[in-house]
Amino acid sequence: MRSAKEEGLRTLRDLGLPVPPWIAIGPRDPIPAGLRELSERMEGAPDLGDLVSVRSGAAVSMPGMMDTILGVGSAGLADAVRAVRASWDSPRAVTYRELHEIPHDLGTWVIVQRMVHGDRDDDSYAGVAFSRDPNTGEPELFGEVVRRARGDAVVAGESPTDPLTTLPGHLRDELRSALRATERHYRDVCHVEFTVESGRLWFLQVRSGGLAGAAAVRAAVDLADEGVISRAEAVRRARPSHGRVARTQEVIRTGHGLDVIARGRGASPGVAAGRIAVTSDEAVRMAREGSVVLVRPHTSPLDMHGLAAAAGVVTSQGGPTSHAAVVARSMGKPAVVRAGVLVTPSGVRVNDRFLSAGSVITIDGTSGAVVLGEAPVGRLGSDDHLRRLLEWSTSLDLSSEA
Repeated sequence: MRSAKEEGLRTLRDLGLPVPPWIAIGPRDPIPAGLRELSERMEGAPDLGDLVSVRSGAAVSMPGMMDTILGVGSAGLADAVRAVRASWDSPRAVTYRELHEIPHDLGTWVIVQRMVHGDRDDDSYAGVAFSRDPNTGEPELFGEVVRRARGDAVVAGESPTDPLTTLPGHLRDELRSALRATERHYRDVCHVEFTVESGRLWFLQVRSGGLAGAAAVRAAVDLADEGVISRAEAVRRARPSHGRVARTQEVIRTGHGLDVIARGRGASPGVAAGRIAVTSDEAVRMAREGSVVLVRPHTSPLDMHGLAAAAGVVTSQGGPTSHAAVVARSMGKPAVVRAGVLVTPSGVRVNDRFLSAGSVITIDGTSGAVVLGEAPVGRLGSDDHLRRLLEWSTSLDLSSEA
């Protein structure tokens, strides 16, 4: 099987979008001796340059689960490749594959790519952009950037992020045009990782999908209305999401004397209640006895086992395209980011209040509210997109349409 990441890079290049030159090394290919050998193996591409990034590129996308090494020089490209290959067997990657039923024997491709520098100057950024809002499915450009930052800054969730509106208008127009092109190609919602180096936009990765349940339903219906896919395809595509739509439409009911201890940004819709766990190991242990909510400054692939065990996640840093948000959406779990809480080894401090680990909280991944205790839960209003999709599913002969 080919590398999903390389196939994405090829698609971006074939669509005429700016992509730094790269080469893909198969799971069992010999490791090149240096950058010169890599450059010689590239098909008509310019020289890789003095520094490269070394990233995983499995046949099935595993976002953030394996190592990425940036700024590698010629003397280091073999050790870096070995390190990325070895991360295929890391506990977090194994946990992710088990959760998503990905075979363990595939191994990973390694993508070596010329570095572009989002931290070069004040006209440089690292960013993530979606063709539609990943929480609602609304058809608008959505994403975040960090100025003067490396390519992994947004996903890592450790740096303050800004909305795409902070980018110069011509760059937003380029992103919007590029995401329209990738949507037409994949016939699906897409998101890209990108870097702006001294005012020039470069694309580093593209993926399709990644929307929460109700957002996936809206996107499927809208794409059918736009003539991108058929109604039958919309029904087939969204059917796995039907069971999650009810959960993602749950919200905390207001007007009941709620003790709202913090407000962040809703990053994956739905409601979860449980005891506070401040480490992933603690979350796994506590989940054996009941529901837990993982509360962290930010999450990384090292937290994969805790995210899998928790009913929901809260982070004090990061935004709606951070690791915590992306993983929570992929699992259909509520997430609140940028919640303004201080995580300590024994609990969580919010302003002048301290909640010890084990205290019960309820989180709302739509409004971003964090409430002390178990809060009453209601439902959002009727979903017209879901109603239409259900009507299509009962009226269409799905076997007769491709």
